Amino acid sequence: MKTLIVEDDPLHRAYLRDAIAGSLPECQEIIEASDGLAGEQMAREHNALHIVMDLQMSTRTGIEAARSIWRERPETCILFWSNYADEAYVRGVSRIVPEGAAYGYVLKTASDQRLKLALRGIFVEGQCVIDREVRGVQQKSFSHRAGFTESEYEVLIDIALGLTDRAIAKRRSLSLRSVQNRLQQLYDKLDIYKADETGEDSSTFNLRTRAISVALLKKLLNVNSLEQAEIELAEWRSSSRTRPDQRQ
Repeated sequence: MKTLIVEDDPLHRAYLRDAIAGSLPECQEIIEASDGLAGEQMAREHNALHIVMDLQMSTRTGIEAARSIWRERPETCILFWSNYADEAYVRGVSRIVPEGAAYGYVLKTASDQRLKLALRGIFVEGQCVIDREVRGVQQKSFSHRAGFTESEYEVLIDIALGLTDRAIAKRRSLSLRSVQNRLQQLYDKLDIYKADETGEDSSTFNLRTRAISVALLKKLLNVNSLEQAEIELAEWRSSSRTRPDQRQ
């Protein structure tokens, strides 16, 4: 077994190296990368199928790097090791995991024993290992009553990118009415219509801008999720320009 560590903090890399050496006697080689871009390159060059990945790194985030790695080698096992359990990160990971892939999401506050069990569970036993706190965010995120459906979250991302209703409808293959219905559901769940402390109603706000502001405060969105969304938007626009118009 060969294991790749992708982590920008040298002390954390050293800690992970010790944890891997102590929990995975099957591992003959441990290689390291200090950012997501280098991690992608090393995973490709070394054919590394067992990776421990930080989420927030310079140059390229863990989600961006993992997305590229999984696109080339969907059988890769990845343990995300992060300080963050924000919904934006949890959704970002959930959206890129290939079907049937063994992966994990463990917080850096977890105990040494928890980390070692996660390493063995994912890399040796092929299990999915998710911290309890992260699992709670997942369950809330994908509950239709308490959280947002994936389609509602996509609309939130699209309005954060500045897309019009018509552009969202085209991108998501929806009718204009469906987009507007999902926007209303989004506003309801974000309490955009709820009276504020001064007693003024939602007419005080631009609803789209207010929705983005509230989503940022609730950590449904963050810089990394928006950077990834910009990449996906560019890919969609590029493919739209080269795709024949079906109406002709």
